[in-house]
Amino acid sequence: MKRIETWTPEDEGFWAREGRRIADRNLWIAVPALLLAFAVWLYWSIIIVQMQNLGFPFTTEQLYMLPAVAGLSGATLRIPNSFLIAMSGGRNVIFLTTTLLLLPAALTGFALQDMQTPYIYFVVAAALSGLGGGNFASSMSNISFFFPKRRQGLALGVNAGLGNLGVSVMQVLLPAIMGVALLGAFSGEGIPLPPAAEESAGTPVYVQNSGFVWIPALLLLSALTFFGMNNLPMHFRGSALVGMAKALWLLLLGLTAAGAGLALLLWLEWNMWIVLPLTVLLTLLLMRTFTPATVRASLATQYAIFRRKHTWVMTWLYVMTFGSFIGYSAAFPKLIQDVFGSLADGTTNAAAPDPLAYAWLGPLVGSLARPFGGWLSDKWGGARVTHWDTVVMIAAAVAVAVTVQLAREAATPEAYFPPFLAAFLVLFIATGVGNGSTFRMVPIIFEPAQAGPVLGWTSAVAAYGAFIIPKIFGAQIQSGHAEYALYGFAAYYVSCLVVNWWYYARKNAEISC
Repeated sequence: MKRIETWTPEDEGFWAREGRRIADRNLWIAVPALLLAFAVWLYWSIIIVQMQNLGFPFTTEQLYMLPAVAGLSGATLRIPNSFLIAMSGGRNVIFLTTTLLLLPAALTGFALQDMQTPYIYFVVAAALSGLGGGNFASSMSNISFFFPKRRQGLALGVNAGLGNLGVSVMQVLLPAIMGVALLGAFSGEGIPLPPAAEESAGTPVYVQNSGFVWIPALLLLSALTFFGMNNLPMHFRGSALVGMAKALWLLLLGLTAAGAGLALLLWLEWNMWIVLPLTVLLTLLLMRTFTPATVRASLATQYAIFRRKHTWVMTWLYVMTFGSFIGYSAAFPKLIQDVFGSLADGTTNAAAPDPLAYAWLGPLVGSLARPFGGWLSDKWGGARVTHWDTVVMIAAAVAVAVTVQLAREAATPEAYFPPFLAAFLVLFIATGVGNGSTFRMVPIIFEPAQAGPVLGWTSAVAAYGAFIIPKIFGAQIQSGHAEYALYGFAAYYVSCLVVNWWYYARKNAEISC
């Protein structure tokens, strides 16, 4: 790929002459790479449902923990990913992070071949699938540099929205391919459904395909990213191997911090609200301490974002939107199974809806709504769109909570599934629109040199929603009051409504965006 010597997308002549063609090519390669990253990161939402159906010897809380582990790891890895583009170059980083996804995909497939695989292997596989979650920060930061400000809302919305579709693609694809030995003898033996499955009992399920199916596509996308994408001149001009080595080292530091956080959580059983900030602080400390001097200099420049108040304000708001989207995506299938799959006396509900038939709808509508949120924000302003979107999120979360409570108390809980699904889909749509609007606010609030790192940082912290939400749902399901989680989320959304109004949406606000 020809090296780019100058990049001035705000120059309309340059943009029309060559800038748009290069930017679009990089965008349309980044989108499928990000889609696969989301699929690998979030596939535990489907896998744990099938693991329970097949009778893997783990508790409900242990199963909820696997997407939570992937969430914690993915969110932590977004922190180093936030700073990789300026340090190593877009093409180098996207190629490396896409190729690394082969590791969790293969490990997950092998672990699922045997029901007697120790739980620790699944924890490790889930932690490594967090590599896919981390990729979002570097991908979004990279794309933000290719487009002029007037087009960034739509471009970022397309990259994130279509990338987020990886969750729905995964949730539709995996149940469909679990009935065949996808890779022949290499797939191994299927695991028969237990007698509790009634008419389906004894049917072999190749749950290991959940990991193996992504390997061919990842190999193809790795080649496309390397030969079709570009490093921009303001980022990195050296050897690709040197750039990737720098990026790999920071990712290893992020994995180290995530591993330490998981050890505190799983083995020392520390409270998650203590573990999360400690994990973030440890990641930043490792990055500042154990990197070469040239890398530290680049990081020090980007760390200036932490001295700005609006970095923290936008982090709070983006947790509401993307954190909710990714957390609900991770928990939605299992939540359907737990809320509607059992009757009040603890027996199985034979009329329960199939979680695998409906779970993909939430991430789908949320993903498709994201570019719309960016487009609306380009026209009406991100703060205004975020304000009204937050109102919808509050109402939808309360509506879902009410249906969950009614279902728990009903003799026929499935009767409340249609309003539950409708309210949750509205909630998903609102998270998608809010994803687009809050992300659009960042390039307006911050100058270009800081906007990329801020986009990466806010997405990193928000990604902890993929850890927090399944963990909270798992605990509340165990206590018998899943609706309490949703009331808590609604209360948090109210705080976001006030913060956004005060800083950005009210008349004479500090910054109008």
